[in-house]
Amino acid sequence: MHDKVKGVTAQDLKGPDRLERTLGFLSLVMLAVIVTAVFRGREEWARIAAIVWFHLATMLTALALTPVLLWRRRGDARHRVLGYVWSAAMMATAIDSLFIRGNNGHFSVIHVLSVFVLVMVPVLVLAARSHRVGRHRRTVRGLIIGALLVAGFFTFPFGRLLGHWLFGA
Repeated sequence: MHDKVKGVTAQDLKGPDRLERTLGFLSLVMLAVIVTAVFRGREEWARIAAIVWFHLATMLTALALTPVLLWRRRGDARHRVLGYVWSAAMMATAIDSLFIRGNNGHFSVIHVLSVFVLVMVPVLVLAARSHRVGRHRRTVRGLIIGALLVAGFFTFPFGRLLGHWLFGA
């Protein structure tokens, strides 16, 4: 059997694999934790800069779309449209993060991920457009693990805003 049948790969016909199911689930968990933190911090909302709200909105968009893209059929028009929205949200998150700095005004280690995203999202899109499914899938997984889940986890410790809101510390 050919690897592609009318634009659908054998993996698409099987549905999401274990890693994709896990990444989708972890994205939903991260989404729920961030939404909980945001609502717990509502007394401080008026003091938060617009760029931070934009950053939260773009990141939450990417997190919400992640399980949808991983769990549904791939290669169709809806997947492409949602994929472009996800990619735009990831790029916007990376760009706006460059304007969010610590109390000392310096970049933090987490900003390295912003550069990673700015490089890898175009790679992801070009791989999809050229039907390099394996490259596309590896890049998506890397971005989800590194830029959404790991970076998302590190928004909670070290006195960062979401950690302050979530834990009240």
